[in-house]
Amino acid sequence: MKSTDKFGSEPLGKLLREQAFPASVGILVMSVYAIIDTIYVGHYVGAEGIGAITVVLPITFLISSIGMAIGVGGSSVLSRSLGGKNNEKALHTFGNQVLMTITLAVFFVLVGSFFTDEIINIFGGKGGVKAPAITYFNIVLIGVPFLAWAMMSNNVIRAEGFPRVAMYAMIVPAISNLILDPLFMVGFNMGIEGAAWATTISYAASAAFTLVHFLRGKSELKLDIQYFRPDGKIIKEISSLGAVTLARQGVISILALVLNNSLFYYGGERGLSVYGIVNRILMFANFPVLGITQGFVPIVGYNFGARLKERVQSIVRLSIGWASAISVLIFILLMVFAKDIASLFTNNTALIEDTTPVIRTVFLATPLLAVSLIISAYFQAIGKALPALFLALTKQGFFLIPLVLLLPFAYGLDGIWMSFPIADIGAALVSFIYYKVSPTRYPDGELSENPDVFKRYQSKPAKEIQK
Repeated sequence: MKSTDKFGSEPLGKLLREQAFPASVGILVMSVYAIIDTIYVGHYVGAEGIGAITVVLPITFLISSIGMAIGVGGSSVLSRSLGGKNNEKALHTFGNQVLMTITLAVFFVLVGSFFTDEIINIFGGKGGVKAPAITYFNIVLIGVPFLAWAMMSNNVIRAEGFPRVAMYAMIVPAISNLILDPLFMVGFNMGIEGAAWATTISYAASAAFTLVHFLRGKSELKLDIQYFRPDGKIIKEISSLGAVTLARQGVISILALVLNNSLFYYGGERGLSVYGIVNRILMFANFPVLGITQGFVPIVGYNFGARLKERVQSIVRLSIGWASAISVLIFILLMVFAKDIASLFTNNTALIEDTTPVIRTVFLATPLLAVSLIISAYFQAIGKALPALFLALTKQGFFLIPLVLLLPFAYGLDGIWMSFPIADIGAALVSFIYYKVSPTRYPDGELSENPDVFKRYQSKPAKEIQK
């Protein structure tokens, strides 16, 4: 049995654990690395170093998110192709993913290198933050093609049914960075340059690890030049679905642009530093939802391709339930230990005092994140690009950016922080209502079953299917 065949036959609870746990661990390790990286910058460079990273990260991730978009869009095609036993299309899809990722990543890196000063300025790199931001950006930009490849590959590996390999691909750069940060920043006294080189080398390590998987691992998606031939139909399908991820990241980058400039206007360099700390905590706070979402996508994509209606609906309910329950626990920890968490990043008493109430405000609606993320990923996984795009843009595009622009007129800097929980609540409500009123349509236009695969479950109650 192929590694993906289990998606259509094994109990959903077991599958979700197998897929989501490695993804969650990988994201957790990455978030812990990001926190420790910021701690080193905060202690050995200072608050302006944190501000510089805050300015640069959305720029580099916007460029590298091309790889993520191609990976997510192509993985939806891969999962449905594998579920429908169309292996030839799966191979051609992977080949086109490789071609698209390398070509587009290199192009946008060249653009970034020619317009560095202008880009840094647009994203809020002003005052004392500008010089270290340019230094950090110029070095990290070298590693962006490696990051784009790693992001694309990670989604493909998970779609193939190798969640542990995907987890290791996320852990490798985190561990590498944790080793290199103290070596470069403390041992070699390289400051912000040391942080940038540690990050760049770590991106390359992750890319190398995933490349080995396709060359010598268990992957059936080998790097064969015959499948690199551009296929307009496949590229269009990858692009339409990947556009959801790219648009989401694009809106996040626009949000960063708006946020950074608003924060500098209303809160100065310290406002940027506060958000730098909060932004690092965001990934940690969201890791269970992100992990379950990543684990959920190949399962729902395969079962949709196999036309297993009941399993598709059950995995949506199960994923939202699990992610929401874990998010509640993290919400409690953030509310209780907000000051202790802020003090990890800096010994600047004023910065700690400013950051503590912000943490409690920004994360007020954390338990609702599961609804909006998983429902958006659901539509993307089943190949419904427009609903997925609409829901992906809801939080940042329809709520958060307008709120960040409007609320400060009445509430100043506090209005920016209040925007986050309001946007989370609004996105969750819109996603839930849209899911309830939009029936799933399978490729043949029917809400149908696949009796060859599903017959063993037809006589079992729903709870037994989810075990």
